[in-house]
Amino acid sequence: MIFLSQSTDQDKVHKSARRQRERGGASFPMDSAGGDKPLRRISEAFKDIANCINSQNQNPEQLELAPFSRACSLVSPLFRCLGIAFKFAEMDYVAKVNDLCETSKSISTLQSMMEKDIEGNCVRKPGSHTRNLLRVKRGLDMVRVLFEEILVSQDNSLKNPASKAYTQVFSPYHGWAIRKAVAAGMYALPTKAQLLQKLNEDEVSAKSEMQSYVTASTLVIVYIDKLFQSRELGIDW
Repeated sequence: MIFLSQSTDQDKVHKSARRQRERGGASFPMDSAGGDKPLRRISEAFKDIANCINSQNQNPEQLELAPFSRACSLVSPLFRCLGIAFKFAEMDYVAKVNDLCETSKSISTLQSMMEKDIEGNCVRKPGSHTRNLLRVKRGLDMVRVLFEEILVSQDNSLKNPASKAYTQVFSPYHGWAIRKAVAAGMYALPTKAQLLQKLNEDEVSAKSEMQSYVTASTLVIVYIDKLFQSRELGIDW
């Protein structure tokens, strides 16, 4: 997993966060020009994945890797929108999703991919597809918790929702240096209004799409956890 574990990287995070605070905010680029609705595309893609899982009455473990990895790739820009606080997550998530997308060209389902790693005795080795799947799942889970917190918050600040999402999902797997760097970056987060503007959504439409993602991704995350647990691979590593 790509961590900002080196002191130089941590210093960069702190300095970048400080510069952004001094400028009174930062620019969070996202391609939403021309009426593009990235949040809607994310929620619809995961709704399709959830529907596929729900429809698999006879063989519930067979989920196609290609549409799953494409849906995951749509989430990547959200990490970019959150700025320096989640730069480590963006770097790691994008790399892992790219691996799953590439793997989908030769392996058809998540189940087949995991079985191949099990046979090769490489599940927990860095770079294994199964290990990457677990990391991607955590990224999806972080976004789910973030959206849940935004939906119940009346505040325009994203600091509390983002902090809760990080603490719940990523923090248990990070050392002190990374946790400190992330905490510093939280002060450079966009406001909720800025985030919605980048997503080309208003308050009402954003709530609808976020809730749709929360509902669909919850099912997908539970599904992936069961794939790991049914093979006695564990999910806390």
